[in-house]
Amino acid sequence: MNIPQSSFPRVIIIGGGFGGIALAKKLRKKEVQVVLLDKHNYHTFQPLLYQVSTGGLEPDSIAYPIRKVIQGYPNFYFRLADVRHIDTTKRKLKTNIGEILYDYLVVATGSETNFFGNENIETKAMAMKSIPQSLNLRSLILENFEQALLTDDLHERDALMNFVIVGGGPTGVELAGALAEIKKGILPKDYPDLDTRRAQINLIQGSDRILPAMSEVASSKAEQFLESLGVNVWKNVRVTDYDGNLVSTSSDISFNSATLVWAAGVKAVNIAGLNAKELLSRGSRLKVNRFNQVEGFEEIFAVGDVAQMETEAFPDGHPMMAQPAMQQGENLGENLIRILENKSPKPFVYRNKGNMATVGRNKAVVDLPKFKFQGIFAWFVWMFVHLFFLIGFRNRVVVFINWVYNYIRFDREARLIIRPFKKQNQIDKTQIPG
Repeated sequence: MNIPQSSFPRVIIIGGGFGGIALAKKLRKKEVQVVLLDKHNYHTFQPLLYQVSTGGLEPDSIAYPIRKVIQGYPNFYFRLADVRHIDTTKRKLKTNIGEILYDYLVVATGSETNFFGNENIETKAMAMKSIPQSLNLRSLILENFEQALLTDDLHERDALMNFVIVGGGPTGVELAGALAEIKKGILPKDYPDLDTRRAQINLIQGSDRILPAMSEVASSKAEQFLESLGVNVWKNVRVTDYDGNLVSTSSDISFNSATLVWAAGVKAVNIAGLNAKELLSRGSRLKVNRFNQVEGFEEIFAVGDVAQMETEAFPDGHPMMAQPAMQQGENLGENLIRILENKSPKPFVYRNKGNMATVGRNKAVVDLPKFKFQGIFAWFVWMFVHLFFLIGFRNRVVVFINWVYNYIRFDREARLIIRPFKKQNQIDKTQIPG
């Protein structure tokens, strides 16, 4: 990997997500050599991926170069690498670009979509956990409307304009709201020769309310907002299968849809060598103590979605969200310095700063520790918080300008099919002779 030898202890961070970046910032200008490894050369602000999928933002607005994050940090190195195995005995990582030894290892690999073993859904549904996946979804949504213009089959046309979103968490709710606004304000202008009133947005939730991690008031209000936008909200319904057209459920309801978006769960991304059953929780997360040490190891740590820290307040671990990851990364950075100085580390204490979700224009719900509010003020709070946590001044400015423009013009300029996406069961009719 061409990493120079150093008299400082080497800390390797696997993953440039919220936890990994927070940790790296805490270690800057400290007497350690830090090597950050990631499969991508950018950090993704995942809470806004749905806006890339729906044409509200371009991907470079929510991505930031990792090298620029650590620019100017002494003894910091970034390598574009896929870590494939952890040799805990030799304290060595095996990657696609070579091997490297570590003194301290931090696993911050995050999470990926959990299809719960359903291979049909995994193969034919759309996920939205990365920028490439969001761009694929954006292309598919736009391609469906282009295809709907070409078909004379009413059932096929309806299926092309019928969107099914599985999962009533923030991702599913925000995506459903964005699609509903596209249907209302953009499709009639872009496709005047298509009856876009027949387009349907269905949000399916397996439990008895959407946004289950938020207050009942927020859940109820968010559902009202969605229904006012024309979204069909289905509760206590589980999707059991999908063949590329027919969405089967646990009830008598089924949907003919060319687009199924799976936002019903995530699981930790694990690396071989640290995936022994005794180290993993039910959600494939690595079991860690209050100092984020992986059970059974003094020199290996895990932060963020991949870490399962069981406490009295969080018996199933902390929420797989950005705030716990950032707070764990910051706390671990301080603890690593304390460990190197032969001081006792401080146990991690999660400070819940609140939850929020936007449903659409002037519509959001916010649960703060002491206050709960909904509507236009909550919407402004949601925007401010997301702008604040974006990395990079340029990204904040670009996103803010896009939001102002979209609000004034009721438009989404980024509805572009940059790279066509074809589902596995889709036939390219342009290649058929005659």
